[in-house]
Amino acid sequence: MLHHVSIRTADIFKSIAFYEQLGFQVNDRFTAGTTLACWMEGLGGRLELIQIPEPKPAVDAFFDEHYVGYYHLSFDVAMMGIAESLLDWLTMFQERLSAIGQRATVLLDPQKQQIGDRWYEVAFLADPDGLAIEFLRLLN
Repeated sequence: MLHHVSIRTADIFKSIAFYEQLGFQVNDRFTAGTTLACWMEGLGGRLELIQIPEPKPAVDAFFDEHYVGYYHLSFDVAMMGIAESLLDWLTMFQERLSAIGQRATVLLDPQKQQIGDRWYEVAFLADPDGLAIEFLRLLN
């Protein structure tokens, strides 16, 4: 069983606000060495956010076709709220972010994609640190 996904962030407060809009809630705040950290739970999983002093930009795992390592988190929007389409759900999510002064960068606009024998609507956004997040919705 997966225990958690850990994300190193330049601004923990901005990341907390972002992930709260997805449906996560902080359930514990702590320090990791001398830096701020927290556990967030929601959507059937757990995130650990760790603020990094003197952060460097994240590698571009989404657009660098030779990158090896962490690629993206993926969320099924059908489990995250009612929406007629992925585009409708993403519009609502961007509106929630806008209300807290944030906007997610679109890495890939919604499109149909076959994965195995199923068809999905798929889109990618970037979190506040540029990490790719996939949003998908089963079509059949």
